[in-house]
Amino acid sequence: MANKSGIGTTCVQGGYTPGNGEPRQIPIYQSTTFKYVTSSDMGKLFDLEASGYFYTRLQNPTNDYVAAKLTELEGGTAGMLTSSGQAANFFAIFNIAGVGDHVVSTSSIYGGTYNLFAVTMKRMGIDFTFVSPDCTAEELDAAFRPNTKAVFGETIANPALTVLDFDKFASAAHKHGVPLIVDNTFATPVNCRPFEHGADIVTHSTTKYLDGHGVSVGGAIIDSGKFDWTQYPDKFPGLCTPDDSYHGVTYTERFGIEGAFITKATVQLMRDFGAIQSPQHAFYINLGMESLHVRMKRHCDNGLAVAKFLQNHPKVTWVRYPGLPGDDQYELAQKYMPSGTCGVVSFGVKGGRAAAEAFMGKLKLAAIETHVADARTCCLHPASATHRQMNDDELAAAGVSPDLVRFSCGIEDAEDLIADIAQALED
Repeated sequence: MANKSGIGTTCVQGGYTPGNGEPRQIPIYQSTTFKYVTSSDMGKLFDLEASGYFYTRLQNPTNDYVAAKLTELEGGTAGMLTSSGQAANFFAIFNIAGVGDHVVSTSSIYGGTYNLFAVTMKRMGIDFTFVSPDCTAEELDAAFRPNTKAVFGETIANPALTVLDFDKFASAAHKHGVPLIVDNTFATPVNCRPFEHGADIVTHSTTKYLDGHGVSVGGAIIDSGKFDWTQYPDKFPGLCTPDDSYHGVTYTERFGIEGAFITKATVQLMRDFGAIQSPQHAFYINLGMESLHVRMKRHCDNGLAVAKFLQNHPKVTWVRYPGLPGDDQYELAQKYMPSGTCGVVSFGVKGGRAAAEAFMGKLKLAAIETHVADARTCCLHPASATHRQMNDDELAAAGVSPDLVRFSCGIEDAEDLIADIAQALED
């Protein structure tokens, strides 16, 4: 659906409109269950013949309000919250791929997601082919197989900061009759709305910028409602043929292409895996989203200021920031994110791994954390942390060198961040 209000107005007021005398802020429905007068009333919910709530493992009003806001921000038709970004990416793939299927993914993705795909989901019988984000259209085309079910990428890769070439990857996905799934965590819908560039499904780790204050772990999946599953019934039987576990309902027939994907992910995967987000955490995410449009501008301003400082420092061997003129990702960033990218800067410290770790140990304002995209500045050495399960070749493919420092600029004063970096780089 079209976003009728400005992005800032939607951040503040989207997803929930109170009635006369109702709470101005979304209520926290901290309840596992919901009461019904008759069994037949509840039975209609189990048969998917009526909408409502009966058990928070599947759906909860607080979560749905927040999912509705994020769906509106992304310009989608349906959305759901999950327990984490990892759960969101797993659900998004597993909802349409199973044993014997195949997925194409960019190699430049978050280390945890790479391990999910290359190790855990491989054990579940789903094979992944990882392609360079810089691959040619011919190389990308060659990665597809008859059993390919999706293409996956990140708007801005964590921590390599490569920008997804939406035109190239969406074109290839649609040529082969599969959806493009994009993790939009780093850019957020404030800076990039992937559906406007050909993506079909969007995922988020809401733990990052959407929350923005380090208080909740969560994820989300949003459907554009544009991919027509019914054109490929043999490829997506779970959506286009009767589901025996729900009395033979066919999701695309009952809920249309606008609601089939999220409905199936909710009533099948959430029912069976239970990777729910707590209503309390959803409430925190909503508070974070109310200031998202304001915070993202500050994150981007600080990121650019820090990148410019690092670019000219003799102790820094290289800097990667897609919003920095001259960066090899700058042109793509301007094409898809002209208003800004993110607050994360990746760079190499002269002297390699040991020098990078020594630098981080001297920081006073920026904290060493397994976290990113927060109001408070933090940093990480990915090769020793989030990507430590990768070998050297896999690290190189993911764009993670041993000297890489991921520096996530918060919303403090840029001058203070630069001063902290400067003193930490001194001998």
